[in-house]
Amino acid sequence: MKVPIGHDELIAFLIDAKLRTYAAGGSESEAVVTPLLLGSHQLEYRDGSLLYRDIYFGEAYFVGQETVYAGSAPIWAMCYAGGFTTSVSNQTEAGEIGGVLQAALREVPPERPYRGPSTFRRGIYSYVNEAEGDVYRFSGIETIARGDEVVYQLRYSGGVLR
Repeated sequence: MKVPIGHDELIAFLIDAKLRTYAAGGSESEAVVTPLLLGSHQLEYRDGSLLYRDIYFGEAYFVGQETVYAGSAPIWAMCYAGGFTTSVSNQTEAGEIGGVLQAALREVPPERPYRGPSTFRRGIYSYVNEAEGDVYRFSGIETIARGDEVVYQLRYSGGVLR
């Protein structure tokens, strides 16, 4: 597939963008901008002519899309939906789980630069990311469990646009 930037440049940019947006603190990060869509949250990161934009709706359960632009042309995108399970009943636990997710996403691997590593542990929580494909076309599901109980789940898919 023809992409207006090189494979390695795309991967490096995706990793930088992930580390500087949601993984850097989400709605508390410096990447927050005024949203284009009413009722949404929006995070952005720019490096030269490349722009990463993450727009999502919701909090405990959310749906969103990440897009990479080269100039004004969208070249890569990922859609996602998920959030806390019904067993998460208070803000303290939600904050802990969100912290685990952000920590896992800071470990984004170059071979799969769209979410976190295959596994990650923090305290009583374990993060698992089951993904198929590569940066050009992929899908997956990530979960966070407290012991044997799933407390967060997200499904995602995307790839290079052509």
